[in-house]
Order: sequence, then C-alpha cells, then structure tokens
Amino acid sequence: MDAPAPVTRAVSGRYSVEQYIDLVRQGVLQPDDRVELLEGVIVVMSPKNPWHDTAVHCVADTLRRVVGDRAAIRSQATLLLEPGSAPEPDVAVVAGSITDYVARHPTTALLVVECADASLPQDRLSKSRMYAAAGISEYWIVSRRDDGVEVFRDPDVTTAVYRTRFLAVRGERIVPVACAGDVAVDELLPPKS
Repeated sequence: MDAPAPVTRAVSGRYSVEQYIDLVRQGVLQPDDRVELLEGVIVVMSPKNPWHDTAVHCVADTLRRVVGDRAAIRSQATLLLEPGSAPEPDVAVVAGSITDYVARHPTTALLVVECADASLPQDRLSKSRMYAAAGISEYWIVSRRDDGVEVFRDPDVTTAVYRTRFLAVRGERIVPVACAGDVAVDELLPPKS
C-alpha cells in the first residue's frame, strides 16, 4: 500500500481548510480525534464534561423547537470558513435542511453557539474574532461561569470584531437576529446544581 502524499503547509506555517480536509482524507486525522482548525492552526478541543454535554443538548433542543423547519440545527459538526478555519461549533443554525449537507459542510451560519466551561477564554477571543471575520451575524456563548448567554452581533469583517455584545441572564429572553421567535435564557442553560 502506498504511503499518503505529504501535505505541504502554507508558507505562513498555517493550514488551509483544503489541507486540513486532506489530512482527514489521508487518515492522518481520525474522525474521533478531538481537534478543529482555527485560523490555520489545528487545535485540540477541550475535554467534554457533563455540564457541557447538557448545555449542548439544551441549546440544540431549544433551537430546534424555536426554529422548526425554517433552518437546520447542527450539533458539533464542521463549519468550513475559508481560508483557514474548520471549527466544530457546539450548535449552528444553518440555512436549508440537514439533508442539504450530505455531500458538503456548510460555509456559513445564521447563528453559532459555543457552550463554554473551560473553553471560555478561547470562545471569547479566538472564536469570536473568527466568526466575526466570516460575517456570521450572531454568535452566542452559553457561559457556565456567568450563568448566562453572551450575545455577539453586528460583525465587522474587516476588523474581525462584533460591534455589539451583551450578557443575557436567567429570566431574560433573546430574540435571534436571523431566526423567528425568541428564546428564554433559562432554556439554554443547564439547571443550577
């Protein structure tokens, strides 16, 4: 059996989305490897824990109910953001239906949600900049530390910054920019223990 062709890295020392996908095709990266491509760097994802898993299910279930069949809800699935990011957001609301993505990953989202426990600094800094640069209109961080949802809106793709940011806490509701309906913050957060 022939050895896989080596993948050459970009001159900057960072991987492109295409090179990252080639690593998966060649078997260098396995489906159960907990990594994602963030701004050209292959990053190990934070370990899962019960709070995180529960938060992901709460968010996905709530958004499925609110969004209905007007868009697709993907959970911990790849989102391709050229040229150098292939994150696996905890939840993403994408246009169309789930079956639209049988042969390809989505390249944008209406809403991206990360559930943050240990990953809060990365979600606030790296991922918010990456999603803003990609022009994703709304990004939420379901934060265990803040017991609320940080809402980022109005991306400036040039500076890779969201112009609007606020914290929604228990008892409040959020009206997503690109989706009909509103969401109770309490439904997005796991119950307090």
